[in-house]
Amino acid sequence: MRRLITGLAVATALVVTTAACGSSDPSDGTAGNDGPVSVKVGVIPIVDVAPIYLGKDKGFFSNRNIELTLETGQGGAAIVPGVLSGQFQFGFSNVTSLMVAQTENVPVKAVVNGVASTGQAGADFGAIVVRGDSPIQSAKDLAGKKVAVNTLKNIGDTSVRESVRKAGGDPSGVQFVEIGFPQMPAALDGGQVDAAWVVEPSLSAVKAKGGRVVASNFVDVAPDLTVALYFTSTKLTQENPDLVKRFVEAMQESLAYADSNPDEVRRIIGTYTQIDAATVAALTLPKWPADYNRASLEALARLGQQDGLFDTAPDLDKLFS
Repeated sequence: MRRLITGLAVATALVVTTAACGSSDPSDGTAGNDGPVSVKVGVIPIVDVAPIYLGKDKGFFSNRNIELTLETGQGGAAIVPGVLSGQFQFGFSNVTSLMVAQTENVPVKAVVNGVASTGQAGADFGAIVVRGDSPIQSAKDLAGKKVAVNTLKNIGDTSVRESVRKAGGDPSGVQFVEIGFPQMPAALDGGQVDAAWVVEPSLSAVKAKGGRVVASNFVDVAPDLTVALYFTSTKLTQENPDLVKRFVEAMQESLAYADSNPDEVRRIIGTYTQIDAATVAALTLPKWPADYNRASLEALARLGQQDGLFDTAPDLDKLFS
């Protein structure tokens, strides 16, 4: 928590400094001109972000005068400071990291849906997994064990704790270890951790090595959980609302296209992840609805407060306003 908040505080200071200097660099996505606007988006190299890659590929962004560049990070906790500092104009983040930012009055705004759970236990794009020979049989057995998450204090450890609770275990004893999604299958196979919270394509990679799913943590939190959102800085929403509007429109078209064209999703995944065709074919795809599920976000907010991620409850109206 301290690492995240420190990073956000530094990034906020950078935003203030940039504003004070009156920067008008067109690369920041805020300069008005007749040509395409260069926009950088911070994403994670996982299945969740397939729609934005498809949108770029299909011209949904260029049709709206946006020249899109996608840069990868390890998780939302790292991408939030990047958006605040101006490294990115928009970012992709799990909703818990955005809630943490909101409760600390970090100036970010969620602008459009990102990805959602399938809502089906045992058939979701994210899960808690163990090695095939592990003695762990359910989430209850995770108490006292090392569990990998991509970044600490985010939707991963919050949802894992809820799976442990629902299985009748004590979540307070779970030891979370921060490991990037691409490195999780090897860490699990090598015994570095006892279990891992993974999303596709890492989920399929673990299964291919004989790993087992012991819980569908997103499903345990809420039906049809909204997992992540695209967001921007409050500064950009105020200074260039037209760019934000065009980005949202392009993302909504991209989400709808991805949700209706699973074969296209599998094709584009091969262009930004280093996984073989057989694994891509076996992926469990998430859902990409146009709108976020407010009830599921409220459930995550309650869990985050219960687990001590927030001192006060997140104000979702402020996050989305």
